[in-house]
This record gives sequence, C-alpha cells and structure tokens, in this order.
Amino acid sequence: MSLRVLTSPRFVDHLTPPGHPERPQRAEVLLGVAAELGTKGCDVVDAGPASDEAILRVHDRDYLTLLAETAGRPVALDPDTFTSPETYAVARLAAGAAVAAVDHVLDAGRGARAFALVRPPGHHAERGRAMGFCFLNNIAVAAAHARARGLTRVAIVDYDVHHGNGTQASFYDDPSVLFVSSHQFPYYPGTGSAAETGSGAGRGFTVNLPLEAGATGADYSRVFAAVALPILRQFNPNLVLISAGFDAHADDPLGGMRLDSGDFAALTAAIASVADACSDGRMVAVTEGGYDLRALAESTSAVSGVLAGGEAPPFRGSESPRGDATVKAVVPHLREYWQL
Repeated sequence: MSLRVLTSPRFVDHLTPPGHPERPQRAEVLLGVAAELGTKGCDVVDAGPASDEAILRVHDRDYLTLLAETAGRPVALDPDTFTSPETYAVARLAAGAAVAAVDHVLDAGRGARAFALVRPPGHHAERGRAMGFCFLNNIAVAAAHARARGLTRVAIVDYDVHHGNGTQASFYDDPSVLFVSSHQFPYYPGTGSAAETGSGAGRGFTVNLPLEAGATGADYSRVFAAVALPILRQFNPNLVLISAGFDAHADDPLGGMRLDSGDFAALTAAIASVADACSDGRMVAVTEGGYDLRALAESTSAVSGVLAGGEAPPFRGSESPRGDATVKAVVPHLREYWQL
C-alpha cells in the first residue's frame, strides 16, 4: 500500500516564545520522520498553501484578514497562541498540506493513504478565533474540501489528548461530517462532554469519548470497540480523516494519559479497518499535538507504518475502570442515533 507524505521545511519558521511547548523542534522531528519515510519508498511531497476558497469554507473572512495582518510581526492572539513574522504563511502551508492529502487519496483511488506532517496544529482553531496553539483548522479545512469535491459522508476521528473544539464547532449541525473525539476530560479546552452530540440536523453526528486522566491503551481499545468503531461503520464514510495528536503519550508534558507509540499505531489500525470496509481504504491523517520530541518521533513513525500497510502491535496496558466509565457515560446519549 502506497503512502504519500505531505510536509514542508517551512514548518520550522513558525516561532514561539522560549519555553513554549509548540516549538520549532517539533517540525524538525516531523521532517526527520518524512525523510526516513522517503528512504522506505514513500512519496514525500512539499506542501503548497491552502487557497482562500478552501480556508473560507471553515473560517470567517474577517478572521483570515486578521491573521494576514500579523504577517511580519509577532502578535499574541491569546495567552497560549503567538504569531511570528512567518506564522501566517506557515499556517496556510499546514492547511494546504491537509487539502493536498485529501486530493491525493481521492485522485489515486482505492487504498490510497496520505499523512500530512504539519505544524502548527489546527483542531482548536474556531471559525473566527485562534486558540490552543492553533491558527487554521487544518483537519476541518480538509473535511470541507472533501465535501466540496462531492463526498457525502466524511468521518473525522481525533485522538489528540485535548478535545478538538474547533473541529466540533465547524460541523456541529452538519450530518455529512461525523466527528469522533477521544480526549482527557475534564481538561483544556473544557469542551467535549458526553452530552455534546450535535445540534439541529447534526444531532448524533458528534461523538465525544471523554476519558479520565490515566487511561491506558486497553481503556482506549475498550471505548473504541464499544462506541467509536460501531458508529463509524454505521455512518459508512466515503473518506476517513484522523486528527493524529500524540500528546496522550505517557511521556507528554501536557497530557495525563498512559499511551505509548504502539497504542497510537493500534488506534490507527482500528480506524483503518473502517476505511477499508467503507471508504475503499482511503484515509488521511494530519498531525496535531505531541510535545515530547522522542515520543512524537516514535509515535509518528509508528502511525506511518500502519498507514503504509504495516501491522500494528496490540494495545498495551491493563484495562482500568476508566474505559468502562466512559462507555457508560456516552452510550445513553448516543443510543437515540446509533445501534450500540
């Protein structure tokens, strides 16, 4: 199975204040993984910027203008989210990589996979607001682009340790995009409770899997097998997208979970089984968080191996009460919409 990797050396050029966890060294790690994948036969491509048309499907024009006005200077957009002179251009490249990844898998057809190794992350960015280190919502822009290309059902699975509030908000009333998020809860940004299931026509198409800090790979396996995977299969997506954040790793300084790199590979393989059954194998992953550099490198490499068709190890860790607690909390909110 072929894997296209989208990246850019310019992802290093988004600068953050000293000590900030979303630092340029993260881009250096991702570029190193991309280079290694290139030696293994993966098709590694430099990303171009997302068009205004692609971005404006998700973000307000006034907000895009505000971001453009930060070009050439450092600006604090919120207490955690800072621009540098090149940030606006780099953020457009990150969104562009996600769009190009979608185009590749749709054009290449059956079995096509793509991995956008990008920085800055995107899933906290809302329609008119930067937050949580994010400026443009890369995965939401990718999903909206897939819809614009004619797909009727797009699934997004977000296993970053933080809830993807911006992605959820982008499609909260939209039944054509299923959003599934596993995340530490309660935790930043405070959204993602079991009761948040969508609004209007989109009711039931937001699936939050809030997990208590300390969850293991076995807990994630329990929750995905009981809730996420059955719903994904019933939704029967034309395309599967993954917000691949690696800050649920046990070594991550910002998270409190106990996953290892093999657990991320196992999660990705479980999601890939849905793509194989429903989407002709077509799947795109886009990086989000992950702030321990070694864990980021190992997890990105492990997930890349699965996307390229390799076998995943089994989930690690012993099952704790956390997984059962999440299943018991979310199923009553979702049974109205899905067979669980």
